[in-house]
Amino acid sequence: MSDVDPKDKLQELEARIAAVKKAGAQGKAHQEEHYSQANLAWRMVTEMVAGLGIGFGIGYALDMVLGTTPFLMVLFTLLGIAAGIKVMLRSAAEIQKQQIAQLGGDVEGATRKPGANEGDKNGD
Repeated sequence: MSDVDPKDKLQELEARIAAVKKAGAQGKAHQEEHYSQANLAWRMVTEMVAGLGIGFGIGYALDMVLGTTPFLMVLFTLLGIAAGIKVMLRSAAEIQKQQIAQLGGDVEGATRKPGANEGDKNGD
């Protein structure tokens, strides 16, 4: 009848299943990376808006208590924006260090300014 061995068919099927599982795992890892990047972006936006809102709230409350013009509200809103930007930049630096560490790179070398070692290249 047929010269096909059932063991060969079974091994071929197992190889195909393993290939499909491997492709599915790679796709899932890519999706998780995408979502984690979106989460990081939302974290940074939230930090910025929180700084703005807290600054506005403190300034508004002080204006109401002291009976001043919206001078303190404007001042503290600007301070809140500055604080939000500072926290956002700190988070971005932390995330960058984590990603470099995951790749096995040199964290200190990655944060150096470009051209810092140009003297070494020219033999100076």
